[in-house]
Amino acid sequence: MRILVIEDEQKLGQALREGLEVEQYGVALAHTGEEGFYRVLTESFDLVILDVMLPCRSGVEILASMRQHGFKTPVLMLTARDTVDDRVRGLDAGADDYLVKPFAFPELLARVRALSRRGIGETSPRLRVGDLEVDVIGRSVTRGGQALELTAREFELLEYLVRHQGHVVSREMLTRDVWKEAGRHTPLDNVIDVHVARLRRKIDDQFDHKLVHTVRGVGFVVREEQD
Repeated sequence: MRILVIEDEQKLGQALREGLEVEQYGVALAHTGEEGFYRVLTESFDLVILDVMLPCRSGVEILASMRQHGFKTPVLMLTARDTVDDRVRGLDAGADDYLVKPFAFPELLARVRALSRRGIGETSPRLRVGDLEVDVIGRSVTRGGQALELTAREFELLEYLVRHQGHVVSREMLTRDVWKEAGRHTPLDNVIDVHVARLRRKIDDQFDHKLVHTVRGVGFVVREEQD
């Protein structure tokens, strides 16, 4: 499980990262709202821990932008303000839970576990883009009612792209989240490009309407619009 912590207090942010890593969570840390929002757009996270009081853009503004962009990632908000109005603003912006500073770390862990269980329960077993359907449990793919035969890696690649439909997925994201080899000294760009090309032939070549698109110099995106 990957968690993004967006917290401008350096010591608290570092303490949260170290504590969560002890619990075997993968943790990324951002110290400003802009940095955090950029990482949400360009990386994949299972949970965001978001401070309300951030420089330049508040946590509430960041959260509202996330929801407007279609991100349903669970968000736990942290705040030093314990007023009803503050909690209402955060929840109205799309927060899933709220924790007031100072807090006990075991309570934060309990809330993280609760949100992770909720996120798993809400994961749809069927993903759709246009006439393409991905059955996550049965590990099958159809388009226009026609069954498509994919290798295990092609299925994982397609599932990842479809879960991020409408958003550009970089090769770095695929290396980390699909190939699980973020620590490699040599990039997997050529390997990824070959797999995407094979996937595109199976998904798009028989159909007039293309779904898998290349964004030059950035990565790939699955969307219904044509190039």
